[in-house]
Amino acid sequence: MSNNPHQQTLGILLERATSQRDEAQRVLQDLLNRAEQARAQHGQLTEYRGEYQQRWSQQFAQQGTMDIVACYQNFRGRLDEAIDSQGHVASHADQRVTRARESLLELETRVAAITKLMERRRLEVSRVQQRQDQRTTDEQAARASLSGANPYSRLSA
Repeated sequence: MSNNPHQQTLGILLERATSQRDEAQRVLQDLLNRAEQARAQHGQLTEYRGEYQQRWSQQFAQQGTMDIVACYQNFRGRLDEAIDSQGHVASHADQRVTRARESLLELETRVAAITKLMERRRLEVSRVQQRQDQRTTDEQAARASLSGANPYSRLSA
């Protein structure tokens, strides 16, 4: 890190932005895992409902009393509610993933902008230093040229 106070400030900003971006990446990964679990659970419940319907359809074909039909319908209703609820959980998880991706993109853009600004500042400092070095070299060359062109200049000094 340079001793330039602007570079130090930008370095601190970059460090903070990088830390925030890294945390956003961890959060996004966690949310992706949770969303995948929610979708998987929704799929399992839906699959179970299909198996349950098939099993009870066969049972009703053989025999079915009103009590059994009522139990089936009651459980089927609760299973439908659970599937709907899990669908909402999965949808909400997907929305959180979308927001986390947007947040991560903003943070990545910020890190890139600060990095680019630091590089521009570094290049500008380098150009200024090169100009100063060139000026110093030109002045030395001019002095050397003058002192070499006038052989009496050494005698009068």
